[in-house]
Amino acid sequence: MERIYIPQLLKMPQQMDKFTFKENIKGFKTLTPIKGSLAVYHRGGFLEVELTADTILTLKCDRCLKTFNHRLEVDTSEIIWLSDQFEDPDNLPLEREISGDDLCESLPPDGYFEVQSWIYEQLSLALPLRQLCNNEDCEPPTIDESSTITDSRWAALTALKSLGE
Repeated sequence: MERIYIPQLLKMPQQMDKFTFKENIKGFKTLTPIKGSLAVYHRGGFLEVELTADTILTLKCDRCLKTFNHRLEVDTSEIIWLSDQFEDPDNLPLEREISGDDLCESLPPDGYFEVQSWIYEQLSLALPLRQLCNNEDCEPPTIDESSTITDSRWAALTALKSLGE
């Protein structure tokens, strides 16, 4: 996916770029290519970005530790402010007062919108916090307490455990 030069959006019909895609994104492992559509609108002082995408990926169940396939669907939009007041990151003060207006995405009006990075971020945010496989036999793995310890580093813990009994 190509990045979008923000001033070029002003010259496009209806000041927008809309396209569909079907590809893999570097760093985001999926079983199927990510399919979707993206629309970027230039609204003067801000960009309005809309994304609809879906893919299938393999997750590991937090409960039973087995892998399972999960359909990830994203339908989101975001407003990104265009601001030319960017500071040099090497000369930032050690402390700075931050207002609520500082807590939003912004890009320089003569810069680029990184499409692939933005889609990667949206997919990452859509991942489920609790990854559970929903199988009927999903149970935590059992630990056989009668087995002997083969790693000597656990010997101190075993001694503490036997004191409590």
